[in-house]
Amino acid sequence: MQHADEQLKALLDNRVKLYNQIDFIAADPIAIPHRFSKKQDIEIAGLFAAVLAWGNRKSIINSCNKLLDWMDNDPHTFILHHTDKDLKKMLQFAHRTFNATDLLYFIERLHEHYQHKESLESLFISPNMEQEADVCNALIHFHNAFFSIEHPVRTKKHIASPAKKSACKRINMYLRWMVRKDAAGVDFGIWKTIKMKQLICPLDVHVASVANRFGLLDTKKTDWQAATLLTAKLRQFCSADPVKYDYALFGLGIEERF
Repeated sequence: MQHADEQLKALLDNRVKLYNQIDFIAADPIAIPHRFSKKQDIEIAGLFAAVLAWGNRKSIINSCNKLLDWMDNDPHTFILHHTDKDLKKMLQFAHRTFNATDLLYFIERLHEHYQHKESLESLFISPNMEQEADVCNALIHFHNAFFSIEHPVRTKKHIASPAKKSACKRINMYLRWMVRKDAAGVDFGIWKTIKMKQLICPLDVHVASVANRFGLLDTKKTDWQAATLLTAKLRQFCSADPVKYDYALFGLGIEERF
């Protein structure tokens, strides 16, 4: 590793330690699944928190808290056993472009899944997951499986797919939450089939800007190719856990305005 790369790795490792800690949780959407200890509650709350992670973090958290209050703060039980009457309050829900139509489909699809499966992870497991270099096919599999029953066309835009060249920022963030595990305790690490080394770094304009400043990217695009290129660079610093550097890049972009 060249001297400049060693310096960059040292800086990023420093920022991972700074931001990958419990204090980070309160102001981040990951606070939503951290309200729960049951695996299925974490999965469901986390999925909604990730899908709604558009715009101001405070508004994201407020919208998620409202939704979970309507689910009696027991999302798995609600998903399995809600009545038509329980769904009426959901007709008031809206967060950015995610509206009641989308919400009702998500509830229906999750209900169908949890009637037969113990964990949401199984929707992500593509046929050759163990041999895959990354989660590309897992995300395509999830998108196809999630919309495998009759669904509103408009709702498909809320689950991104590499098949459409999207960077899939929010769903990659969700996978980081579910798959990554370390002593810091911010990410949950409750899914075991997908490995940390297969994760792709969540890429948005803030992370891309910082990555460009450091020479980790040489494109302003925030598409799937850019996300995989960035992750490949980060694997040179830590092949087993490249997306831990999401904390560093996010922190430098949002907290430090780098």
